[in-house]
Amino acid sequence: MLLAARYVLPIATPHIEHGAVLVQDGKIVEIGELEVLSAAHPDEEVRDFGLAALMPGFIDLHTHLEYSVMRGLVDDLPYPRWKMQLMEKEQRLSPENWSDSALLGALEALRSGITTVADISESGASAAAVVASGLRAVVYREVSTMDKARIPTVMSQAAEDIDAWTSSADSDLVQVGIAPHAPYSCHPDLFRSVAEYAIEHALPVTTHLAGSKEEYQFVKYGSSALAVDYREMEPDRVPWLPTGVSPVTYVAQWGLFDVENMLAVHCTQVDEADIDILASNDVSVAYCPRCNAKLGMGVMPLRRMLHAGVRIGIGTDSPASNNTMDVFDEMRIGLLIQRAIDANEQFHNARKFVKLGTLDAARALRMDHAVGSLEPGKQADVIAVDLSHSHQLPTLNPYSTLVHAANQDNVVFTMIGGKVLYENGTWPTLDVERIKARAEEMRPMLRG
Repeated sequence: MLLAARYVLPIATPHIEHGAVLVQDGKIVEIGELEVLSAAHPDEEVRDFGLAALMPGFIDLHTHLEYSVMRGLVDDLPYPRWKMQLMEKEQRLSPENWSDSALLGALEALRSGITTVADISESGASAAAVVASGLRAVVYREVSTMDKARIPTVMSQAAEDIDAWTSSADSDLVQVGIAPHAPYSCHPDLFRSVAEYAIEHALPVTTHLAGSKEEYQFVKYGSSALAVDYREMEPDRVPWLPTGVSPVTYVAQWGLFDVENMLAVHCTQVDEADIDILASNDVSVAYCPRCNAKLGMGVMPLRRMLHAGVRIGIGTDSPASNNTMDVFDEMRIGLLIQRAIDANEQFHNARKFVKLGTLDAARALRMDHAVGSLEPGKQADVIAVDLSHSHQLPTLNPYSTLVHAANQDNVVFTMIGGKVLYENGTWPTLDVERIKARAEEMRPMLRG
């Protein structure tokens, strides 16, 4: 099949006008001008999307599909209060609820041009949803406890789930990892146990890290809203002793950065020493600009991290914190925030942010050998974005148009591994009406 459009964005190389991508047996075979490729392959079906951009699918470097039904449920609160509200409301969800919520997230991801998700799940609903929908994914089993005595049980349960999730998934599409939640919810020995387990089993690891001022104050000084609120929610919680160091330094002491494939999420509260630790340990970072701004978490120092050589990609977090899984909005708002706080002569540009949402995110997951760019031999994870609307014309620069004038509704085609999983309002792998109906049914239960 030849996929064609006004613009083809390989990402790793300059874009091609009036280009095409040859897809065969689930992989990209050739990229070039449509006229040349159609002449060389006259028997191939041609799918021409017209005034559109063909590009690699987005890689959502951090999300929680299973929280999709909580979209807009806890708005207009700062991070600590938002987190406490979310923890209270999630207790109302049954396993069936979690499952349907994750399917709602998968539905939106495919509709938004996301072909790979790095998802954190405790219930396992996300693991099932990516399999059902056909998404490519790294699904991390979340663990947490501040009680040292519970660590063996927590790790044993996680190991059982990881084995089950792995056996039920297509290894070509889904990888399973483990995720200690955050410094304020994990005993230090849990970080050590996760590191040892991940290294032994060659698993990827992710954790929420240095994501808010409250977390920073909790770890370093033992006094913050998180300390008070968590103690009220968990009366038997082990008292926290202040460490006197930053969250990044604290976590590094417990071996977590010895894991080869390590992803830290947020990192808004970091200084030069923290950045040096992340860079020297080759820890990648998920940049979630909208979530960080909406919850008042702070702003990740993107330029300083990139200059230090940290591998960075864009994440949407989840509809619970961010309302939509729209990478276009993440690119646009992320770019504008960075320009506002870092008015350097060398402005962050649109092309770089498209790369952060694709190839750089793939590199952050160590998946760039297979996805993240349109190159011969890579998986055919391809999306088409319509650029023909009045608010997008004239399309003088496709990268600028994507970042500043496109949104998730402009995605008209999503292919993963050569399979079309979304096209013009149709999802062949998902029961759309049932998923939407279930979301409406759950809403009253959660609202109260």
